[in-house]
Amino acid sequence: MPTTHTTKTTKRKEMANLIAIDRACEPSSAPSDAQFSRWVTAALESNADPIELSIRLVDEIEGENLNQLYRGKSGATNVLSFPFDAVAPVALPILGDLVICEPVVIREAREQKKSLDAHWAHMVVHGVLHLLGYDHINDLEADVMENLETKILLSLDYPAPYTASSKQS
Repeated sequence: MPTTHTTKTTKRKEMANLIAIDRACEPSSAPSDAQFSRWVTAALESNADPIELSIRLVDEIEGENLNQLYRGKSGATNVLSFPFDAVAPVALPILGDLVICEPVVIREAREQKKSLDAHWAHMVVHGVLHLLGYDHINDLEADVMENLETKILLSLDYPAPYTASSKQS
């Protein structure tokens, strides 16, 4: 049965981020809650306010259905980002939701000859940056986002994520 975990990340300014992790893909070989928290916190380093975020780990069927429904694209993708858009004029700490397709992440790491841990970290950082408003629709936006991803991942002691064969979609 899928499990949901809620974890608090490292405290910043006396407030903690709240991260809910829904492991909807069985069996899961995904990283620990602590690893997810570490990666989210690193991606949020310039964001001083505490946030709430959910991460749902899915299989290829759910990943493909969501990619088709929300992006109009066939096949599962590695990470989908759903920024929270409040209707009320009250500021809420909800950043949004990430959906990560576990089998795609595993396959990409193997194909790109990357460590699985490094690729998981990259997908989380990539998704969180999308939630913060970064994108890679044009070359200038892609350069800004990729440089920031590289800086964050290097700070976590992972190698630079982008090579000629590993560009993200």
